[in-house]
Amino acid sequence: MSRLVVKNLTKIFSLGFFSKRRIEAVKNVSFEVKEKEIVSLVGESGSGKTTTAKMILRLLPPTSGEIYFEGKDIWKDIKDRESLVEFRRKVHAVFQDPFASYNPFYPVERTLWQAISLLENKPSNKKEALELIKESLFRVGIDPKDVLGKYPHQISGGQKQRIMIARCWILRPLLIVADEPTSMIDASSRGGIIKLLEELREEQGTSIIFITHDLGLAYYVSDNIFVMKNGEIVERGHPDKVVLEPTHEYTKLLVGSIPKLYRKLEDL
Repeated sequence: MSRLVVKNLTKIFSLGFFSKRRIEAVKNVSFEVKEKEIVSLVGESGSGKTTTAKMILRLLPPTSGEIYFEGKDIWKDIKDRESLVEFRRKVHAVFQDPFASYNPFYPVERTLWQAISLLENKPSNKKEALELIKESLFRVGIDPKDVLGKYPHQISGGQKQRIMIARCWILRPLLIVADEPTSMIDASSRGGIIKLLEELREEQGTSIIFITHDLGLAYYVSDNIFVMKNGEIVERGHPDKVVLEPTHEYTKLLVGSIPKLYRKLEDL
């Protein structure tokens, strides 16, 4: 069963109020994401993958096309605050820049309290809510005493990103849109972030859209890969097909940039 269906999605930006020049950032993009599936949108900066993600998250309206989540058109069927809150509970984002996800004037756990406020079945009191926050932090490998009460500048990028995934543990979303979640953290933390996302998939049945410029990383985490260039999907399919038997010249270029240590091609 498809959890998300994207049909003929297009986004056009106009440059300036009086300018007639337009940029077609996303061009007639279509794909599906099934239950418990990890799919990757792969491409260089400006390929349209982040714009696509923003439309799926209801942060940016499409110029044309349709996005269906759990059978509902997210831009036509979500009309009131109650249905929007339900959507936010079921569809969650982990953004590229963990620093931008926090207000520097508040302790970092504020984002977890906000997640609790979205829950349909909220804890009965503040003590139970705090225990849920602590449990979510333990689940992502953080000792609560290392981060609770601290401000964003007092913890590492890896910890910030793990807290955002702890927020996912609290909400238990059906779909996570992870936009370059490992690009701004150190190499030692990247594997842990990927593992946490995979655990959410296995334990919660969560589907994941993984957005990255790194085709090698997409190869190892994805069930399906969609390669984007200039706003279009130029190649799609199982990771083995896309990486080992690429047909589009751009995909071949991306494959050629994957370090040999990363891709196991010498074993073939």
